[in-house]
Amino acid sequence: MRNPLLIPALLVATCASSIFAADPDWRGWRGPSSNGQATDDSLPVKWGPENVIWKTELPGAGQSSPIVVGDRIFLTAAEGRGVSRIVLCLDRESGRIVWQKTAWTGTAEPSHNMNGWASATCATDGERIYAFFGAGGGLFCYSLDGEQLWNQKLGPLTGPWGTAACPVLAGNLVIQNCDADENAYIAAFDRITGKQVWKTDRPDARGWSTPILIQVADHQELVVNGHHGVRAYDPKSGEELWFCQSFSGRGTPTVTLIDGLLHVVSGLRGDTYAVQPGGKGDVTETRMTWHLARNCSRDLPAPIALNGQSLVMDMRRATLTSYNVKEGTENWRSRVADAGSTGQFCATPVAWNDTAFFVAESGVTYAIKAGKGMQVVARNSVNPGSGEIFRSAITPDNGQLLLRSNTVLYCIGK
Repeated sequence: MRNPLLIPALLVATCASSIFAADPDWRGWRGPSSNGQATDDSLPVKWGPENVIWKTELPGAGQSSPIVVGDRIFLTAAEGRGVSRIVLCLDRESGRIVWQKTAWTGTAEPSHNMNGWASATCATDGERIYAFFGAGGGLFCYSLDGEQLWNQKLGPLTGPWGTAACPVLAGNLVIQNCDADENAYIAAFDRITGKQVWKTDRPDARGWSTPILIQVADHQELVVNGHHGVRAYDPKSGEELWFCQSFSGRGTPTVTLIDGLLHVVSGLRGDTYAVQPGGKGDVTETRMTWHLARNCSRDLPAPIALNGQSLVMDMRRATLTSYNVKEGTENWRSRVADAGSTGQFCATPVAWNDTAFFVAESGVTYAIKAGKGMQVVARNSVNPGSGEIFRSAITPDNGQLLLRSNTVLYCIGK
């Protein structure tokens, strides 16, 4: 329901937008604007096995999405059920593995069977690669040529289901969310030296959400979903700026900025809601603009904006819901597929050409347009091998797509 305390003028008092300028490379989680939006009109909407330019068998297994710097691709994997964590560099044109570096070896910490030990997508500033392996060695920095420049051990990060939050760059800092059942925190490090710049405690609870950076009026905010709700921090100092309470824990999905509002989905069966950034202290009653109950199983994929709508995929039921973020209403809800035939939808969607793309665990990718209802314009597949599972987000790059299963990387395009 809409919050009656929030007058309409407040909705436009602050204009929030991504702080990132357009970049030709997909250099981190959810791309240059941290929202999964690609601007390349030459990207394909329909594809099949005949459109696979190359595919590369990867060592070990992982769920991190590829990132791109010029003519190189970077991603992570784990071998031997987590006893070895590796960073990989592939040639963008051929898919050939250029280098493979073992970041850490040891006794693997527990992890959920849907997670594993290499789920966090790397980040890059164009000169260095930042990779996070949770309790398995912490945060690593590599040169583009594979030299390890520094490593920060980040503690035990206690919890039975592993870690997955991705590193985020903010100016001269690399920031890492370290949610855990005990001693949870978020911290920032000098991206060149690795020296810790600040560290801020967070409520103890397991979590896997990646922070996003937004510009609000004259300052930046680092916004992170969590078990108890959404929190915003000053990225320069780590000071907590505001907190908005959630409805049912597991702040798994990344928060998405849409039309100046932060659309939040709780990782369990709680309400979905919108928050206006820019507040101070507890803003639950003052800046939560609306919340709606969700009749769903649970959600892992983050929302994606499309044609003035916010689309949220039900992980288990393969059902897509469209929201009007400004009005706080549900537009429509439609079944995308038979979940038994495609598997769950865990990969976070990406959008281009006024179309959103949702990857099922089977590798089947649904291209969907959104208007007054849902229109499935393509059902794409690369015909993967037996045992491949797709939980990584698509990486668009220069008219082509990089699609990763747990063990294979595909390049799709003309």
